[in-house]
Amino acid sequence: MKSRLKVEPTAKRVRTYLGGRKIVDTTRALLVWESPHYPTYYLPLADLERAELKPTGATTHSPSRGEGVVHTVVVDGKEAAGAALTHPDSPIEELREYVRLEWSAMDAWFEEDEEVYVHPRDPYTRVDILPSSRRVRVEVDGVTVADSTRPVILFETGLPPRYYLPKTDVRFDLLEPTDTATQCPYKGTAEYWTVNGRRDLAWSYRTPLPESQRIGGLIAFYNEKVDIYVDEQPQDRPRTPFS
Repeated sequence: MKSRLKVEPTAKRVRTYLGGRKIVDTTRALLVWESPHYPTYYLPLADLERAELKPTGATTHSPSRGEGVVHTVVVDGKEAAGAALTHPDSPIEELREYVRLEWSAMDAWFEEDEEVYVHPRDPYTRVDILPSSRRVRVEVDGVTVADSTRPVILFETGLPPRYYLPKTDVRFDLLEPTDTATQCPYKGTAEYWTVNGRRDLAWSYRTPLPESQRIGGLIAFYNEKVDIYVDEQPQDRPRTPFS
């Protein structure tokens, strides 16, 4: 038998903007784990401001949430096509008077007064950032591209430890910046480098979010794609969504 979808209230004030307008301002948001990796916000329909939801005629089906009705969000002439989903007859009663807004279709999201990126912060994800004196050496195709005894190790729930190294301990003659940028709700916006001809193998947060300041300006490499040695002990290449 399929287990019930995980749904939890959050005490955070959540605000959403579209077309330069605030369209939701609520302290009654729900965290819903549609996937096991992170939650999404469901917002009370009663707290929708200015915006109109226009059904598109499309529907979805979820074994846990039931039939979903797809809407376009309209505010002052600005449209986000198919960006809202409601479940008026959901078997999960808490969801019937709520709407899920497509995160990337909105201009911005705020938890309290801090902007949040990619998805809501998961209350069950912890990020610890610890300075270390262990020697960390990184090889790419047999070439040492970084060697440091000043790593900062980031431990994040569900992911392998990430070794952030000072730029002065990295061979930048083997790195080339790319135009890739990604965002993380815990760390901020990352920039990337090709390493020894392999694209987007290293990254850095130039101006990380306040809780991740310790990794600011440091370089990390994908454990899944390079050979990392800690105190000269080879580390296994983990299997993750980044593999």
